[in-house]
Amino acid sequence: MAEERRCCLASPLGPLLLAEDGTGMTRVRLLHAALEDGEESPLLREAAAQLRAYFAGRLRVFDLPLHPAGTPFQLRVWEVLRGIPYGETRSYKETALLAGSPRGFRAVGMANHNNPLLILIPCHRVIAADGSLRGFACGLDCKRLLLRLERENLQKSIVKSV
Repeated sequence: MAEERRCCLASPLGPLLLAEDGTGMTRVRLLHAALEDGEESPLLREAAAQLRAYFAGRLRVFDLPLHPAGTPFQLRVWEVLRGIPYGETRSYKETALLAGSPRGFRAVGMANHNNPLLILIPCHRVIAADGSLRGFACGLDCKRLLLRLERENLQKSIVKSV
């Protein structure tokens, strides 16, 4: 197994840790302080460029190899999350159904909480059945910001195309 490489990216959420293991991205998470050291790689530079484009409203779908560590159930849930279109949301229940576990909406919540690839695996797009925001490892303010960013960028693109 290759040694993990990591770097830090400034974002509207705060500093993000980006990490990869030579086969794909392994972690994107919010930091409380900027990372002092790190060794960039071509993949980390590309991930940073794609995240910058996402935050600027120019990218809706990430094209990066991902290599998250998780249980088979978590991996299924994270794959379902990757299928939620930019600017849209799904309920925990809908996500559980798509992951093949119709009564597993609480387990979906835990898989979301343990998502190692913030934004790249868009767990922020999963909301409660009543439309309210529930749980997010980085806090509801971050979830709200990401959902608002996507919604506003979709509205801008609609206005431009009219």
